[in-house]
Amino acid sequence: MKCLINLPYALTSFFKKVSVFCFFLFFVTGTGCSQEPLENQYKNNKISDLALIYQGGVNRLDWTADQFLPYVVHEYQDGHKDWLFDGFLFLEFADGKGYCYATGYTKKNARKVEWTWLLDRIFEKNKSLSALDQCIQSQKEEIGAPNFKHQIVLGLPMPHPGQTDWGELNGKVMDFSNRQDQLDVIYWYISELMIRFKEASYKNLELAGFYWVEEDVISSKDITIPLSAHIHAQKKQLYWIPYWKARGSDNWKELGFDIAYQQPNHFFNASIPDERLDEACKFAVEHNMGMEMEFDQRALYESKDSFYNRFVAYLDYFEKWDVFRKSAIAYYSGGSAILSMYKSDNIKDKEVMDRLAGLIAKRHKYVIK
Repeated sequence: MKCLINLPYALTSFFKKVSVFCFFLFFVTGTGCSQEPLENQYKNNKISDLALIYQGGVNRLDWTADQFLPYVVHEYQDGHKDWLFDGFLFLEFADGKGYCYATGYTKKNARKVEWTWLLDRIFEKNKSLSALDQCIQSQKEEIGAPNFKHQIVLGLPMPHPGQTDWGELNGKVMDFSNRQDQLDVIYWYISELMIRFKEASYKNLELAGFYWVEEDVISSKDITIPLSAHIHAQKKQLYWIPYWKARGSDNWKELGFDIAYQQPNHFFNASIPDERLDEACKFAVEHNMGMEMEFDQRALYESKDSFYNRFVAYLDYFEKWDVFRKSAIAYYSGGSAILSMYKSDNIKDKEVMDRLAGLIAKRHKYVIK
């Protein structure tokens, strides 16, 4: 049979298409088709922009649909709206009543009763996840559906080494000097989260994975690897956000995490120069990490001893280092700084939030995932 393919023409056509595709990738992501070593680039994830939501403790916001609104969509000064964060991390370190879910926050370690109480808080009707789902639905009806489904990451409490008063699991008293007991209670907690999430039947939320609340691995390095395997068996991911120079941040992949976001820890201390942001971005690139943006109530222009300029520095340096174009980003905003910005009448607050929202909106369009 005579060959009907003109081979030189076919190869030429193929390579032309590849060249056009690579040019398109370079135009929208700045990376092209180069096979850059993973240790020399930022880390990406199915979630582009992950908002940290501190929820559960009695000292926290109720997190109603109205309170979620400025985290779900941003309304610009000209009146138009656009979708904001595509992912939400629900986490808690302490219950506000004296018990902690992570090392060092209070003197008393959370027991099974506090773990169960936190579960109930996460799935409380018309608050937390339920309210977020309602808020997204209302905005879909107003401005149309986004080009993504909102992803959820849920925090995992730390079973503190040596703790013996946690309680019973399946008729056995747990002793956290035993690693298997530590793992068993985390597996139980993950199972409870997944069962309740499925039963809630949220229309607009998808469970992406779980977050390890310890910000270093001093007391948990023997837990995260088997924990990661268990989470992967559920087809979910394990997230981590270590503090600056935290133990384990340089070998986070070996510890079982699917993605780690580097905290610069620059915003909070006026004595730390802006060059810390250079260092943090460089470290993230070298270790294939995402980045965390950080600000709190002091970012408001008229707040006492305002750190507004330090917030702006994050935007400037993240643009300088191509973070917005090439990296997954987690956003720490204290307890409610974005909500406070939304309520502010100050033009400076509105301008900086317009700038941030505009950068995020561009990320939705070219989807760096």
